[in-house]
Amino acid sequence: MFALRTALDALIVAFSTDHGDIAVERLDGEEAAFERLQESLQSLPFLAARKLVILRTPGVNKLFVEHVEQLLGGLPETTDLVIVEPRIDKRSSYYKYLKKSAELQEYTELDENGLARWLVDTSQQQGSSLRLADARLIVERVGANQQLLVNERDKLLLYSPTITRETIELLIDATPQSKIFDLLEAAFVGNTKRALELYHDQRAQKVDPSQIIAMLAWQLRILALLLVAGSRTQHDIISTAKLSPYIIQKSQIITNRLTLPGLRKLVQGLLDIDTRSKRQSIDLDEALQNYLLQVGDTAR
Repeated sequence: MFALRTALDALIVAFSTDHGDIAVERLDGEEAAFERLQESLQSLPFLAARKLVILRTPGVNKLFVEHVEQLLGGLPETTDLVIVEPRIDKRSSYYKYLKKSAELQEYTELDENGLARWLVDTSQQQGSSLRLADARLIVERVGANQQLLVNERDKLLLYSPTITRETIELLIDATPQSKIFDLLEAAFVGNTKRALELYHDQRAQKVDPSQIIAMLAWQLRILALLLVAGSRTQHDIISTAKLSPYIIQKSQIITNRLTLPGLRKLVQGLLDIDTRSKRQSIDLDEALQNYLLQVGDTAR
């Protein structure tokens, strides 16, 4: 997660500047034995006045969770501890103890609107001008990866301190996966002309038909997760499938037009194309374009 990584990196850099790199210990709770975690937390700094211990996912270590009060309660005054838990059950006694005894910082994935506002804010901090609508265009073209968004934002700022729609369209190419979503969305609303334009655009960018099949399959998998989610919340889906809110939000637009039988038909149709392409000589471009023309028939 970008926000978490950024905050953690800044903390480590600041601590290392004051106490040296040797004063920072990093341990993975999934790999380190309980004894190693215990030793790190109870030992005094070596050749430094203080030490910083970064524990990643110690909550998966049963012994650590059972002894967490003892371990953290007996932490030497010369030790600073940061616990990083990507997923934690807020109903657990472990979480309740941390909430009571430590300073908690929660970092969540941003949705499309959140990413756009974040781009506007960070651009303004660098003395740039960026409208919210144009920030959304950047997100649509790049996707939800904040590091990639940072790279593209900085590229735009190097070109001009004022970021406009024109400079975005000039300097930022849409990612293939973002285009595939737009392609499916156009097909579902019956805009076959736009869907085929996007398909030809992918091919003009030298994206192989087999790659397009893979990206379509990835998108269909997400649609399936949303359709069978039942009463599960969006947060549960994001945590289980390890998808960003941005991807879920974009995919929900298509899901609202789709039924489970319709999805099965789409999956089977794509599987048939993929299977035939591996067993016999077929025109994959023609097959995929015909597939896109049929997608609209599955909409509600």
